[in-house]
Amino acid sequence: MEEIKEAIRVAQTETNRRFTIADISGWDGRWELIDGVPFNMTPAPSTAHQRIVVELLFALRTHFGKSGCTVFVAPFDVQLDENDQYTVVQPDISVFCEKQTLQPNRAIGVADLIVEVLSPSTALKDRNEKFTLYERSGVKEYWLVDPLNLTIEVYALTDGLYSRRQVVGVDDTLHSFIFTELSIEMKSILQG
Repeated sequence: MEEIKEAIRVAQTETNRRFTIADISGWDGRWELIDGVPFNMTPAPSTAHQRIVVELLFALRTHFGKSGCTVFVAPFDVQLDENDQYTVVQPDISVFCEKQTLQPNRAIGVADLIVEVLSPSTALKDRNEKFTLYERSGVKEYWLVDPLNLTIEVYALTDGLYSRRQVVGVDDTLHSFIFTELSIEMKSILQG
């Protein structure tokens, strides 16, 4: 781990130094890479975070089970663009409807739906870097779950931008923009 910290420190002092997927593949722990910048995924998620992920995973797996789409939960590497060696992420939940994106060690290609559950250590990255990354990569729908405020923000891609937005709370039903037959009661997801 000290070796990794030193490599990051040295890279931060070098101008325009970007890491590749190959660079981080041998590092200990869980890492994401966004535009060549490594992010350590080591902090353990909270109980609320894990409960929400499990409930959403169950709801999504139940819905997509017979549709041909596949649901994955972190840690699972997603390389959104096969030509981009500077970006690989581990969304909390990802849904892929194109089987050719699924490779033995990761998904290579754009997910149809990505869910990120906010935590104090990831909220800014999920709202900024990942929001922009998913939007420019063409992820059709992006859900941001806020366990503190008990809300889920749903963004849908329209003409290359996340322009459709819905915010749901505990007493609401989430309706997917992209998967029109998908609706989830929020009580079981957001209430512990």
